[in-house]
Amino acid sequence: MTAVAQSFNGNLKKAVAGLRRINLEGLRWRVFDAKGQVLGRLASQIAIVVQGKDKPTYAPNRDDGDMCIVLNAKDLCVTGRKLTDKFYRWHTGYVGHLKERSLKDQLAKDPTEVIRKAVLRMLPRNKLRDDRDRKLRIFAGSEHPFSDRPLESFVMPPRQVREMRPRARRAMIRAQKKAEQQQCGTADKRKGRNKEEDKVEVNIAEANT
Repeated sequence: MTAVAQSFNGNLKKAVAGLRRINLEGLRWRVFDAKGQVLGRLASQIAIVVQGKDKPTYAPNRDDGDMCIVLNAKDLCVTGRKLTDKFYRWHTGYVGHLKERSLKDQLAKDPTEVIRKAVLRMLPRNKLRDDRDRKLRIFAGSEHPFSDRPLESFVMPPRQVREMRPRARRAMIRAQKKAEQQQCGTADKRKGRNKEEDKVEVNIAEANT
């Protein structure tokens, strides 16, 4: 552990904090790669593994979850406008001191806290929550001080894209038909104008002759 710790360039004290309070016997070390992953989908899978819900021996009153190592937290992705519309709010305790920070600023300041908050808010609020939080180790980059452990990479399940709802599909079809009709109408108007111009030219030519 010392050789691996010496090669680790991050905050080793923070990365190893609380390991002595965890019974590591029989636990698996699962590695999650957050690069290009959606925040909510990744956090839901981490919450399942931390609680031990992927094991047949799961019980809600026991902490049987595995150790989770999350890498590349800085390369996380979100959908929609969450970077600018999602805010983290807290109060300092003084009057009028309600603070807030957008998701974009939080990713720039400390991307590990984004994943940690997302996972913790998916866990049940009971006495086991702190123990499960200690099993979660998040790193902004790809380096971590647990290379000497028997690591297992976690494969994210394929993303299932939901089919378009019938009402939305009908609305899209109507919009496409309307656009096609408008294009056909403009084309017909142009053809009519060209025919009228040709008739006028023919009449002028006959009059001159």
